[in-house]
Amino acid sequence: MKVYKLKTKLNPSSKRWLLRPFIPGNPQQVEHILLRILSSDKKHTHGLSQRVVHRYRSFQSNVEEIFMKHYENVRDKIASNMLLDNNTKLIIGAYFSQFYALESTALCNPSIVPHPDLRSDSKKLNFILSLRAVGEGHVSSVVFREGYIDENFDMVIEPPMPFIMEPKKNRKHKYEKELFIRNLAESGAINEISQLILQRLPDEFTFEELDRILDFENIAIPNYEPLVIQETLVIIRNLALSNYDTYFEKKQSMSERVIFPMSPSQTNGIEDARFIRFENDDGSFHYIATFTAFNGRNIFPELLETKDFLHFKISTLSGSSAKNKGMAMFPKKINGKYMMLGRHDNESIYLMESDNCYTWQQGITIAKPTYSWEFIQIGNCSSPIEIEEGWLVITHGVGAVRRYCLGALLLEKENPQNVIGRLKKPLLEPRGEEAFGYVPNVLYSCGAIVFNRNLILPYAVSDSKTRFARISVDDILSEMV
Repeated sequence: MKVYKLKTKLNPSSKRWLLRPFIPGNPQQVEHILLRILSSDKKHTHGLSQRVVHRYRSFQSNVEEIFMKHYENVRDKIASNMLLDNNTKLIIGAYFSQFYALESTALCNPSIVPHPDLRSDSKKLNFILSLRAVGEGHVSSVVFREGYIDENFDMVIEPPMPFIMEPKKNRKHKYEKELFIRNLAESGAINEISQLILQRLPDEFTFEELDRILDFENIAIPNYEPLVIQETLVIIRNLALSNYDTYFEKKQSMSERVIFPMSPSQTNGIEDARFIRFENDDGSFHYIATFTAFNGRNIFPELLETKDFLHFKISTLSGSSAKNKGMAMFPKKINGKYMMLGRHDNESIYLMESDNCYTWQQGITIAKPTYSWEFIQIGNCSSPIEIEEGWLVITHGVGAVRRYCLGALLLEKENPQNVIGRLKKPLLEPRGEEAFGYVPNVLYSCGAIVFNRNLILPYAVSDSKTRFARISVDDILSEMV
């Protein structure tokens, strides 16, 4: 089988910065920093503020807005009767800010979908590429690029902007009580304490409404120790914080946007987003991505939804199969059901179905490790891609010396539990320079696309950088057994 490697390459860069909050771990240090600033001469504070803003405005035009936002993070540590001018607020915000090179370690595990705003045809495919960016402390986030592929299969990706912006949180996000209870049950936190709190909430509620109840000091239930009550309240609050909406300003280019960890479940990273363009029942489209949230101890499969890559909804998943990495949705319903691939035994590929996007119960095994290059485990890389012959799924197999190769299988279109074809040999293997990187001997992808009967496959090289390959769909199918 002929595999064509495209010239386009994406490498990690330490020159892409995100301006983030900085809060020292020691609360006393926060107070000391504020005391030093507030004790300074006003003329000195004004000059310092102007110099700091001037130094970074050429890099990030809205630096003052960000400093003001970060000032709000410590405002409660300042006496409420102290009147501060804007220069003082700006310099306080600057001292509680830090730059983070979120792509400095790796730029990998790509996923590709058609662009929502630009038309595609047989001569040109406009796309959005999502990537896992890894920075200091091995913290992962999702970044974006946009580009196109022409009829000669030449690829162009727009150069990224040097500075990146986090989205803003929607403070009016609504929680559905029924779904919230279902997710809470998954956490083992349905008890008299949580039931008392839930009884006080309407069928739809905001975080502010929930927080007022959680801060109610007189929650006292016989037979429950204060520590148990407090633990339940923390679980409820963390669940709410892990389900949220965010949005970017329209003026921000695609490469300036990042989905950075913003919830308790994501503190150590957002990994391996698998984007699809999902066809709704009425023929319209929106975009869905499954991803893995990591808090340093546990992993949590979560869901991201957007129509325009400006507004994003993040949701936790529930159900016995909502665990482990590798969950990937089909891009439309089949026989009236949402469908998902997963690897919840860490070894084989499973097929699940559901009445909604958020709850996934036990699935059935459709592919197990069979060939020597996948004896350790097999898993889906991409979400299934619809072609005339069925559902094309890019897989990964792990073999001797924990070597990750890419493969493929074909599922029946109307009954995807049936595997009608599978590659006996790898589609791509880590050879030569592609075997070296941050995690050696690994090739991986989170999403491919078919254009003019060719598979366009972005893939990560040893968890370090991203490359692109093109393979004829007919050649892939002809090699399947």
